[in-house]
Amino acid sequence: MHALHDRPPPGELEKEEGDTCSQDTLHPSDSVSNRNYRGDAQVHEGPRLDIRIELKKNDAYDELPFSYSKSRKWMILTVIFLVQTSMNFNTSLYSNGLAGISEEFGISLQKARWGAAIFLITYAFGCELWAPWSEEFGRKKVLQASLLLVNIWSIPVALAPNFATILVGRALGGLSCAGGSVTLGMIADMYEPADQQVAVSYIVFSSVGGSVLGPIIGGFVETYLDWRWCIWIQLIFGVFVQLLHQLCVPETRCTIHLDEIAKKRRESGMAPNVYGPNELCPIHQRFSWKELTKNWGRPFRMFVTEPIVLTFSLLSGFSDALIFMQIQSFVLVYNQWGFSKIQIGLAFIPIGVGYLIAWLSFLPAFKRNKRARDLKPHSEHAQYESRLWWLLWTAPCLPIGLIIFAWTCSGPPIHWTGTMVGSAIIGIANYSIYMATIDYMICAYGPYSASATGGNGWARDFLAGVLTVPATPFVSNIGGKRHLEIANTILFAISLLLVTAVYLTYIYGPTLRKKSPYAQSLAKNATQDEFGHSRPPSRISDREEICL
Repeated sequence: MHALHDRPPPGELEKEEGDTCSQDTLHPSDSVSNRNYRGDAQVHEGPRLDIRIELKKNDAYDELPFSYSKSRKWMILTVIFLVQTSMNFNTSLYSNGLAGISEEFGISLQKARWGAAIFLITYAFGCELWAPWSEEFGRKKVLQASLLLVNIWSIPVALAPNFATILVGRALGGLSCAGGSVTLGMIADMYEPADQQVAVSYIVFSSVGGSVLGPIIGGFVETYLDWRWCIWIQLIFGVFVQLLHQLCVPETRCTIHLDEIAKKRRESGMAPNVYGPNELCPIHQRFSWKELTKNWGRPFRMFVTEPIVLTFSLLSGFSDALIFMQIQSFVLVYNQWGFSKIQIGLAFIPIGVGYLIAWLSFLPAFKRNKRARDLKPHSEHAQYESRLWWLLWTAPCLPIGLIIFAWTCSGPPIHWTGTMVGSAIIGIANYSIYMATIDYMICAYGPYSASATGGNGWARDFLAGVLTVPATPFVSNIGGKRHLEIANTILFAISLLLVTAVYLTYIYGPTLRKKSPYAQSLAKNATQDEFGHSRPPSRISDREEICL
C-alpha cells in the first residue's frame, strides 16, 4: 500500500541525478529575502537565472494537515474509514450472488467464483498503480477518480447480459480501486510517523472489517432479493461514500498545500521567490516513464529481495486469504447443521468480533511501545522490534483458531459454537498480523515504507484472489470422509510455519536490517527529536523533501 514517493536506495540515487530538478544550498551571504525562514532552503535556477526557493514542510508546518485539530483529523479518518470499508465490501458481497449467476447464465458455481477472484487479483495491482498519481496530483482528486470508476464499472456488472460482461466489469472495478495506497497515505499526510499508530489501526480495522460485512449483509440479500442486488447495493454504498468524501474531506497531500501556500506568499509579496515543490519540478520530469516504472516496480522488487518484506507479506497474505477461503467454505460447514443462508451470513459475525477485540487490544500495546521508545531512545530493539511485541502474543491465535475450527466443523453431534470460537480467534490473528507488520515496516523502512507496505497489501489481495477459486474444491476433495477436518488441519500446519517467522524477526530483526540497503540508508539518516531521542527520519524524501 503506497503512501508516498519512495526515495531510492543509495545505489540508485546517483543514477537518477540527471532526472531530478537541480537543487543547491544557499550561501550564508544570500539575503534573507532569498532564503527560507530556517536557512535550509534550496534554490532552483529558472530560465531567467532568478533564484527560486523551495518552500519546505518546516516553513509552513502550521498551515499543513499535520496541524489540523484532533476533531477534524478524526472526522476525515471516519470518512476514509467508510471509503475503505466500501472498497473491501465490494470484494466479498459478490459471493452471495453466486447461485443466481450460476442459474441465470448456465455456468457452474466454480466458474462463477472467478468473478470474486478476478476482482481481488486486479485490486492487488490497482493499489500499486494508483499510488504515484495521488502523490503528484493529490489524494482527493485521485480517490474521487478511483471511486467514480469503481462505481461506473459496477453498472455493467449489475446489468450484465452474460458472464463475460461480469468478468470484465469486475476486473476493471478491481483495477480502479486505489485502496490503502491512498487511504493510508492520508494518515501519513496528517500524522508524523511516531504518532500515527492509533490512526493506522483505525483504518486497518475498516480494511479487514469490510470483507466480513459483505457476507453478513449478503445472507439477507441472497434470501430476499435477486443476485443483481448484490451489485446494486455495492453501487449505492459506493456513491454514498464518494459524495461524503467529496463534501467532507479536504486535500491532505502536503506538496499540494505547499504549492498553494507558496503561490499565496508570492502574490502577497511576502516571499516573492518562494515556490512549491511541484512548481519547481516540471511534470514531464516527475512523470517520466523511467520514474513511473521505477516507482511501480519497487514494491515487487522489495517483496522478492527483502526477507522481512517477503516473510511478513506472505504471513499477512495467507492470513487474509483464509477469510476469503472461509467465505467460500462456510456453506459446506454450516449446511451440516441446517443453517439458512441468513444464518450462514451471520456466522461471519464472530470474525468481526475478533477484529474488534484485536483492535481494542492494540491501544494499550501502543502506549507500552511508546514508553519503551522513550525510555530507551538509543536502543534499536526498542525503536523497531518492540513494535512486534503484542504480535508475539496474538500471532499464535492463527494456528490456534484454525485447529479449533478444524476439529469442530464436522457437524452434529458437535455443536456449531466451537467453529465460531475458532473463527473469532482467527479474526484476532488476522487483524493483529496486518496491523503489526505494517507498523513495523513503516518504521523499519522509513522513506521506502510505501513500497514495503505495498508488497504487504499486494500479497494480501493477490493471495486472497488466487485462493478463492480453489478453496471449495480443496475443502471438499481432500481427506476423504473427514475432508473438512483434514483441509483445515493442513492450513493449521502452514500457519505454524509462517507464524514462526514473527519470532525469528523479533530476535534477528537487527541482523536482517543490517543486510538491507534500504533499512541501512534509513539508519544513516536517523535524526533526534526535541528530547534528544534517536528516531528514524520522516518518510519524506531527503532529496526532494516531499511531504507524505
